[in-house]
Amino acid sequence: MGSMLPLLASFAAACALLAISPGPSAAVILRQTIRAGRRSAIATVLGNETGVLFWGVGAALGLSALVAASPVAYEVMRYVGATVLIGLGLQSLRAAWRSRRSGRAHEPEDTAATASWWSSYRIGLAAIIANPKAAVFAVSFLPQFVPADAPALPMLLLLAVIWTVVDLVWFLAVVWLVARIREWMARAAVRRWMEAVSGTVLIGLGVRVVTTAA
Repeated sequence: MGSMLPLLASFAAACALLAISPGPSAAVILRQTIRAGRRSAIATVLGNETGVLFWGVGAALGLSALVAASPVAYEVMRYVGATVLIGLGLQSLRAAWRSRRSGRAHEPEDTAATASWWSSYRIGLAAIIANPKAAVFAVSFLPQFVPADAPALPMLLLLAVIWTVVDLVWFLAVVWLVARIREWMARAAVRRWMEAVSGTVLIGLGVRVVTTAA
């Protein structure tokens, strides 16, 4: 076990670098924190991590490899993922526009007071499940950390759990920080600006998903 610790530490460090890299999951979680607050964002994080664990376990069981090897499945997921991102981005831009017209911070339909925990969870889950690059990453990255003399399935499952935990810790920290900033900058103009920026980023990511080759 002692000889495995450096390997697992290296894997955890690689997962941390992946987590802090900007991407669709980060944009969706930030958007949800800005729009609906800490409670909704935590549900979104948990949905995202469910998806991370799904793809990690899928790599162990061969599901991720099937997605990565199927051009049709990859393309369908790519367009579904882009639709999710663009749809969320348009919602944020609409909220920013309505706030600008009314002259006060607009409380969108899915604020912390009205959004269900489950709907926020589904947003995070959809963003990662519909991201075929997560499947490709899982099937290409995780096996690199499986020693030749180790049983593949248990090791891959362990790596999937580590990947999920590292991702969870990072995004919970992000939610805590952004929620504090959101409470501190509660003015209508600031909220409107944050909505507009998050919406623009999400739409940009969605367009990039469909215009960038795999």
